[in-house]
Amino acid sequence: MSDMMKTIVFAVVMCVVCGLLLTAAATGLQDIQERNVENDRRKNILKTVDLISPEKQYSPQEIEQIYKDNIVQYGVTETGVIVDPAAIPKERVMPIYLYEKNGKIQDYILPIESQGLWGKIYGYMALEDDGSTVAGFTIYQHSETPGLGGEIEKRWFQDNFAGKKILDRDGQLVSIKIAKGEAEKLPEPKQPHYVDGISGATLTGQYLTEGLKKTLSEYEPVSVAFRKNRLRCRIQTEEPWCEEDAADTN
Repeated sequence: MSDMMKTIVFAVVMCVVCGLLLTAAATGLQDIQERNVENDRRKNILKTVDLISPEKQYSPQEIEQIYKDNIVQYGVTETGVIVDPAAIPKERVMPIYLYEKNGKIQDYILPIESQGLWGKIYGYMALEDDGSTVAGFTIYQHSETPGLGGEIEKRWFQDNFAGKKILDRDGQLVSIKIAKGEAEKLPEPKQPHYVDGISGATLTGQYLTEGLKKTLSEYEPVSVAFRKNRLRCRIQTEEPWCEEDAADTN
C-alpha cells in the first residue's frame, strides 16, 4: 500500500472514530442538557415572583423543590379560561404559571417570546392578582449584542419592571414599553407604563416593546378575569382546578 493510500485510509478511519465519539457524547449528554434547560426555566419563573434571591446559589434540587411547592403550570384558552393543559390539545391553550400561597393565587406568570435585533428573546413576566401590576420580569435567552442590547439580561434593567402598570387611567391595555432614555423624563401619565431604555440599543427596545404588547394582548382575557376577581383556584391539592366563579360574573 502506498504512502498516499495509507494517509487516506488513516484520515477516513479517524473521521469515522471521531464521528462516533461525538455522537456518543451528544447522546450521553442529552439528558443532562435537558435537565439543565428545565432547571434554568424554573429558576427564571421563580425569579419573577421573588422566590429565590439573585445573590444566592441554588442547587438543582433546591430549585426543583421551591418550584414544586409554589408553582403550578396550567393552560389558558383564548377566552381566558384556565384549564388543565392535559385535558385540552396543546395547540388550543397557552401556558400560564400560577404562584399560590396559603390557598390563594398571588401572581400569574406569562412566557414572553419577542423578536430581537439578532434573534428571539425569551423570558417571563409575572403579574399580580389584580391583573394589571407587574410583579417581576426576567430574560433567560437572547442573541442581542453584549454591552448594548444584551443589557436586557442585567438585573438593573429587569428590576425596572416591578410595579409598572399594563393599563392606563381609563383601564385600557397599553402594555409595558421601553423608553428612549429615562422613563422618569416622560410625561407623568406615561411613566407607570415605561421602563428605562438602554443606551445604544434603541432597536432592541422597540422589538421587546412590540413583543410584550403582543403577549399581554393574547393573555388579556385571563387578565380581565383576574381584575374582576372572577377566578377561584386550588392548586396544591390532589385534584387541582381553576375556573371562573359563575357567581361573580355579573
